[in-house]
Amino acid sequence: MIRIKRKINKLRGSRSNGGGCTKKRRGAGHKGGRGQAGGKKHHWSWIVKFDPKHYGKYGFKRNKSTVKQVSTVNLDYLDLHSDKLLHDGTASKQGDSIVIDVTSLGYNKVLGNGKILKPLIIKSPSFSKSAQVKIQEAGGEAILLE
Repeated sequence: MIRIKRKINKLRGSRSNGGGCTKKRRGAGHKGGRGQAGGKKHHWSWIVKFDPKHYGKYGFKRNKSTVKQVSTVNLDYLDLHSDKLLHDGTASKQGDSIVIDVTSLGYNKVLGNGKILKPLIIKSPSFSKSAQVKIQEAGGEAILLE
């Protein structure tokens, strides 16, 4: 086998090789236990020096009642599936335009990704600014629900 580090000749003829009594370097007790043993006791200084974030909690936890779940849908999806929604009965027709209530689809915000080619009347609790602009440019209407 190739030796990576230098050959150690020091203390090779002695009985204990510099480990004191021959019984001393037998098991894991010589190094204070295996793994993370003694992390809160005799290896505490090692934890403080080399792994200070080992114990404890970090960051914040928000109360679930204060976290608002936002489920979004893009304009290109609504434009692409408007005929199918009309056929299924989840959307209705009003004049030349199709009326879509996104809350019935399980969404609560409309985003402005994609192009809109048909005049759509979209009802939603919230819209992005780009979505409102694109809906109005296509001849539709963005109705805010309360």
